[in-house]
Amino acid sequence: MSVWDGLTGQTDAIEIFTAAAAAGGANTSMTHSWLITGPPGSGRSNLAYAFATALLSNGPDDDATSRQVAARTHPDLGVLSTERVIISIDEVRSLVSSSQFSPSVGRYRVMVIEDADRMSERTSNVLLKALEEPPPRTVWILCAPSEADLIPTIRSRVRSVRLRVPSIDEVAELISRRDGVDLPTATRAARESQSHIGMAHRLATNSEARARREQTLQIALGIRSVGDAVRAASTLLALAGEDAKAITVERDAEERESALRSLGVEPGGTIPPALRAQLKSLEEDQKRRATRSLRDGLDRIMVDMLSLYRDVLLLQLGAETEPINLNIHSELVAASERSTPAETLATMDAIATARRRIDGNVSPALALEAMLISTARKVTQ
Repeated sequence: MSVWDGLTGQTDAIEIFTAAAAAGGANTSMTHSWLITGPPGSGRSNLAYAFATALLSNGPDDDATSRQVAARTHPDLGVLSTERVIISIDEVRSLVSSSQFSPSVGRYRVMVIEDADRMSERTSNVLLKALEEPPPRTVWILCAPSEADLIPTIRSRVRSVRLRVPSIDEVAELISRRDGVDLPTATRAARESQSHIGMAHRLATNSEARARREQTLQIALGIRSVGDAVRAASTLLALAGEDAKAITVERDAEERESALRSLGVEPGGTIPPALRAQLKSLEEDQKRRATRSLRDGLDRIMVDMLSLYRDVLLLQLGAETEPINLNIHSELVAASERSTPAETLATMDAIATARRRIDGNVSPALALEAMLISTARKVTQ
């Protein structure tokens, strides 16, 4: 099985990385630092770890290395993946320090930073020093939505590879093959996720995620007044909270149990005062992760709403394009008859504004209310 088999729709990028990993090949274009960019769900981190596996493997059938990279336990692999809102400067300093070591079992030492766009300028400058004077056998792989998300001095020191959005059919085929989902379900999930591979997987395999998405669309379609908008904002915030909780609660419990076990504390036992600081640090990390998970949940809700109004707008303009939300086509037609294209565009602008506000730390409840009240006023005008 090839390290590239779990990827889809990225033939050009795979060719670049395959050539780079083929040490000594005539067409090899290897460099010490890479930036993989692409829209959410395009498979940036999957491609980064596939490339890392190719660099660290001792041959095409090196299953042991593949398993170690998948588990993030390979001795020559360094990983920085945050589930918080930002990557801290101490995390980057620690990774930069470990990048100075020579490879222990492979040809390279590979350092992967997921969501490199979450670094502040000060933190980015710590990484910049490592990119300017890297050890000869250390390779950096950064992932971000776009080059513009990184400071110019880092952009000038990396080779950038841009991923494209895979097609619905490509994502559906991957989900069906990898997750054992029937093709019609996988196709619907791929279409409704707008080819976001991670979200397509979730929609195809999690009935609660599908139900929450359907509820989001029905809430948006049911707004007729300012009162509806205020109630809808509260409901959507609760939905995002439920979604975040579904993702984090089980993992939080497992992490706490594992931490207690490693500290020698029996389940249900009293935690010695000397160990409480370590558990408090874990709890703080989990709270930060919950904050990011809630923001991600809210953003997914707004992306789903944008898909709804995109479908409405295309119907209003008479475009012969298949809607994203094909299963509620009749409701889309009804919604398209209640407003004008200009009003639909204004609603989409309000959603985009709410996304920026939440990203800028505006209260999610206030941002959602403002967005939906603006939508309600367009409906009642």
